[in-house]
Amino acid sequence: MKLLFDNFMVNGLSFLSSAFILLIGIGVLAIIVMFVIDITQTQDAVRRNFPVLGRFRSLFTKLGEFFRQYFFAMDREELPFNRAEREWIHRAAEGKDNTVAFGSSKILTVPGTAIFVNCPFPTLDSDAIEVQPLRIGEGCEKPYDAPSFFNISAMSYGALSTPAVKALSAGAKMAGCWMNTGEGGLSTHHLEGGADIVFQIGTAKYGVRDDTGNLSDDKLREVAAHDQVKMIELKMSQGAKPGKGGILPGSKVTAEIAAIRGIPEGQDSISPNRHPEINDAASMLDMINHIRAVTGKPVGFKAVLGSYGWLSELAEEIHRRGLQSAPDFITVDSGDGGTGAAPMPLMDNVGLVVRESLPLVVDILTEYGLRDRIKIIASGKLVTPSEVAWALASGADFINSARGFMFSLGCIQALKCNKNTCPTGITTHNKRLQNGLNPAEKSVKVANFCKNLIHEVEIISHSCGVGRPRLLKRKHVRIVLPDGTSVPMDERFPYKNVLPDYAPHVVVS
Repeated sequence: MKLLFDNFMVNGLSFLSSAFILLIGIGVLAIIVMFVIDITQTQDAVRRNFPVLGRFRSLFTKLGEFFRQYFFAMDREELPFNRAEREWIHRAAEGKDNTVAFGSSKILTVPGTAIFVNCPFPTLDSDAIEVQPLRIGEGCEKPYDAPSFFNISAMSYGALSTPAVKALSAGAKMAGCWMNTGEGGLSTHHLEGGADIVFQIGTAKYGVRDDTGNLSDDKLREVAAHDQVKMIELKMSQGAKPGKGGILPGSKVTAEIAAIRGIPEGQDSISPNRHPEINDAASMLDMINHIRAVTGKPVGFKAVLGSYGWLSELAEEIHRRGLQSAPDFITVDSGDGGTGAAPMPLMDNVGLVVRESLPLVVDILTEYGLRDRIKIIASGKLVTPSEVAWALASGADFINSARGFMFSLGCIQALKCNKNTCPTGITTHNKRLQNGLNPAEKSVKVANFCKNLIHEVEIISHSCGVGRPRLLKRKHVRIVLPDGTSVPMDERFPYKNVLPDYAPHVVVS
């Protein structure tokens, strides 16, 4: 017996030593091969001058974003969303206690920071008023009484995976908010959860296009025939890429997505950078009124504000035609990017951020007596209660969030949305990666996030002495200046009066 054991040990050690030597040999051979490749290639100067070792530079560059997120970045340092914001959403989605201790980790003297003005006699919980539905499309054949001021922003099926869309749809139904389809068309997965749907029409007219890419009234009627489809949004531009159309890599254009969108399978899908038939404010109104006549449902548009003189032209055109010709809503997107993949120059430096553009749009509509006729939806990095409360105080009627709801699904900000390699299964069509996303469980987290955010916005409004969030006004907010002091927001963005020529057109709500 001892002899057998000794033989086994000898043979085992001999095998392990041989395997070790083989691995060392393979490693040395690999280094020699990489050395030869690096020393002979001419594309990368670092690898040519420092063969093999130069390869670590690329590796560390790729891994840097992950190491920063987990080990080096402070809670409030990361972009586009920092750890404190992501953790708040995670706790809200889990339904966990979202209180913190030992003081704020947020630097409150950064210029532009919003500080809410608490009231010495805040609203008692017993006197608070529940959020009331707000009607969009007054005078429309089928107006929409939207129940929630916080909703899911535009994210296309195709950019998002099947389980992600299913989870968002079911979660929106539980939370009582709407879900925007994005420009990728309406799928059965959007409808499956029973949520209210805002159908978006992008520049490529996905889902409602004919064989030549033009708007098909028949397909539009077919989409609008669904009771769940409550509104139609005409996308003029979006925060990720103002002035450029949507981008869907061919690896994400599956047979199902190709059928929904009406495009070839497996090919990159690049939308036009604008609607070819819309050349000015007048032709945009023509399109909006045509869609409303075909569908009978509220119609508005989404845009990133850059130049804004055209909004005055739009308002004047509306008055020439009559208030019934106005869009039912305007979605004001922020110029600092969104879920869509885009060229860095567009994402970084084109379009006004919502902090500036939202008050401008509110003021222009007010001056032209259109503020009550046209509802305003704010969109762009508004994922925490304070940001949403700021938007309401600035004049928004509703707030849309895309990335906030992605975080509620489990997004870890891996920044791989356009690579089809999303590790959480949210933005990939890789079945193995999708298996990690359970729609039944994630839908609960989507609903929790929405409900808890609304609840904490209510807490802010009650602290400011008003009974419900939509009663927040600019006077309830102060804006921090470069010297660390603050001024009332209604001084930074003064309230506007209706211009004399348009005063008779004001609609009393």
